[in-house]
Formats: sequence, structure tokens, C-alpha cells
Amino acid sequence: MVQKYWVLIILGILVSTGMHSRVWAAESASGMQQMSQNDTSADTGFEDDSADDLFDEYQDDAYKDSRVPDPLYYVNFAMYTVNDRLYFYVLKPVASGYKAVVPVSARRGISHFFHNLLFPVRFVNNLLQGKLEQASDEIGIFLVNSTAGILGFNQVAQKHLAMHTKSEDLGQTLGTWHIKDGFYLVLPFLGPSTLRDTVGRVGDYFITPVNYVEPWELDLGLGIVDTINQTSFRLGDYEDLKKASLDPYTAIRNAYIQNRKKKITE
Repeated sequence: MVQKYWVLIILGILVSTGMHSRVWAAESASGMQQMSQNDTSADTGFEDDSADDLFDEYQDDAYKDSRVPDPLYYVNFAMYTVNDRLYFYVLKPVASGYKAVVPVSARRGISHFFHNLLFPVRFVNNLLQGKLEQASDEIGIFLVNSTAGILGFNQVAQKHLAMHTKSEDLGQTLGTWHIKDGFYLVLPFLGPSTLRDTVGRVGDYFITPVNYVEPWELDLGLGIVDTINQTSFRLGDYEDLKKASLDPYTAIRNAYIQNRKKKITE
């Protein structure tokens, strides 16, 4: 029985760590020049989100004051260190092995499938932001991809109908309502955030379909697959940022905040 609980704890950490990685993975497709051209064109499952580059604002002045308070610096730095170790010792080895044995086409299909499942989050937040045209497009894309695209495994709407979707979440919605960031947070396993975005995460949780899958073992399994699959596309991005930074903690903090500000204004 004790061994069973340890297995569940490890699996839970793996899923949570993947959420931390996906903040970088889903938003760094076009910004990291060290990635191979094949990976950037074939691996990413989020064609419409690839321009949202977490690190595209990271220039020589990335160390300047981010203008978001970091009063919990020592706690945040400790959490950053934990997340960093979990990435290198748990998630990266698993994702590397997965990438070695699963073909690119299959991984892309899985990525498209999970992207399709997040339709309610994008749709609701487009409505809340008053983006009625984008909300309408989301409905069309979801219907086309869920049918002609076979449950979303193939993005027919994007590839053949020139329809496009963009990442939207409650944190961005609150930002468009002129709610301030609050202060910077590094969440255990989840990574960079702010007080506002953390509240947004909670709200988005309740409109994410996968979170209602029963039994919970299946929900956990889907989360693990999604996490490993997405991370397999972005192996090396985080490492490149660390190598290029004198202070990775500050670089990640500023890049995250600048990227969020950019998304809110789009």
C-alpha cells in the first residue's frame, strides 16, 4: 500500500512538472534559434500559438526591473530550484526517451488532440474579452477538427480552411479588465506566474474538460501523456536560456512577465 502511494505521488509530480514545462514549451516555438528547423516545422502542435514566444522579448535589457514586485524572492527562488531539478531529473529523461520511440507524426496528432480539448478555455475567454469574432472562429475550428479532423488529431481547419486560433486564458482576460499582476510567484511544479495569473489558473481549471474525466486514474494518465508529449517538442529550449543567462531566475521572470503583457495587448 505504501508503495502504491509513492507511485501516485511520483506520477502527480510528473504531471505537475509538465505543466511547469508547458508554460515554456507552448510559447517558445519561434524564439529559440538553436532548435533544428525540422523540429520547429514538424514537432509543434500549436501552429497558431507559435508566434507567442516566451523568450522573444529577452534582449540585453532583460535584467532590468520587471515592474512586477517580487517580495517572496527567497521562497520563489527555492521553488525555481525545485522545479529546475525536477525538469532535469524527471521530466527531461522521460520526454527524451518518449521522443526517441514515438514518431513525429504521432506526437503532432496527440498535441493537436489535446489542443482541441482546450476549446472551452479559449472560447469562454474570447467571449469574456469581447472578441466575438475569435470566439465564433473557435466554434468553427472545434467542429471541423472534431469531425473531419477525427477528434482533433488533424487540424483540418487550420491547414485547409485558413482558420486560426490563439491562446487565451483567464489570466489574460483579467489583464484586459485592467486587473494588475499583483506580485510575482513561482508555483511548486507549475513554474512562473503572478497573483493574477494564479487566480486565472484556478478559473480555467473548472472549464477544462480533461479535469472531469472519470475515473481519476484515466484523468491522471491523460495528463501524463499530454505533459510528456508537449515537452518532447521543446527539449533544449530551457537549457539554451540558462546557458545564455547570467541569472536564469531573473531572465525567466522577466521573460514571463513581458510575454504575458504582450499577450494581453494582442
